[in-house]
Amino acid sequence: MALTNEQKEKISIEVIKTLVTRFDSFPEDASNNRNAPFHEAFLNAFADKLAGKVSDTPFFISLSSWLQGLNTTLGQTFFENVAHILCNGEKREYTSKKKGNLQITQLQQDSLTNIIINLSNSTAVPNLFEENRNLLQDDNTALVTAMDFSADVFYETDDSVVAIELKSVKPNSGEMRGEKQKILSGKSALFHLFPNKQIKFYIGFPFDPTVNPEQESVTSYDKNRFLGSIINMNKYFAHDETLVASELWDFLSGQEHTMEDILAIINTISTTAFLDKFRLLTDNSKRLTPEYLAQLQEWNLFSEKELIVNNAILIRKIAGNATLSRIYNKTAFDNDGKYVWERYNTLKNLL
Repeated sequence: MALTNEQKEKISIEVIKTLVTRFDSFPEDASNNRNAPFHEAFLNAFADKLAGKVSDTPFFISLSSWLQGLNTTLGQTFFENVAHILCNGEKREYTSKKKGNLQITQLQQDSLTNIIINLSNSTAVPNLFEENRNLLQDDNTALVTAMDFSADVFYETDDSVVAIELKSVKPNSGEMRGEKQKILSGKSALFHLFPNKQIKFYIGFPFDPTVNPEQESVTSYDKNRFLGSIINMNKYFAHDETLVASELWDFLSGQEHTMEDILAIINTISTTAFLDKFRLLTDNSKRLTPEYLAQLQEWNLFSEKELIVNNAILIRKIAGNATLSRIYNKTAFDNDGKYVWERYNTLKNLL
């Protein structure tokens, strides 16, 4: 079963928004960054490796900064939002500043401390079944405050609670111990908050950077190889509490080939003609042209297409109403590339 039209549309809108924001900051030239003496001095050591590949060092430095910004956008916004679209989930933060800290029992606290110590000392290896057996049980010891924790993706079903922490494919050295401790504490706390449900808490990675695209599918993964490339990953995490590349995206959607579907959407929208096509969709004088309608179809913008197809009805319903007329004449996307859902919902209610 393929992605629904609603999912395709929402993912497409995330792609459009991401591209618009990154175009705004793309370094067309390095006129604002001509002087980077420390960077250029260090890059002298790599002059032989850059020869024939980089002709404009200031532009290369600016582009590197832009790529870092893209990495941040994907890691902190795009992947998380797409994950929510696929599973109808949300971000949850059980911290003193958000929803408030949860509680765990003293026995659970002692158990998770022992697990961390044993893993750190390598006197034990990660074992999801044993760790859950020690942590997720009822006991009568005193309640203590659990540490702050969040889940980038969180959803609840009739019989389970699923939490996923999305991570960069190149996490910082030493980060895994803290992540493991947070997840153990989170699972313990969620066990008390949802006493009659199965608790699942994963750590997820959006793709496998160790894949060789010339020999393997870009959506594939080698869990042994990838997790082995992360410092202390195998020391703290069992394979069955990790989700990597297509495994992650298929898990979120509940169907196969989801990562391929996401990449297909991105590749359709992310072309050198993107800005011209986006400008078309923000030009209300072109709203009723075949070109406009075809662009909506190409980019999976089914909601806006519905309004265009029913334009005659909308014109009749808003006649003489100044407020509705102003709403109708707003562009479908704002300057930041966000689809104006408030406008759509108002007009949709007229149909």
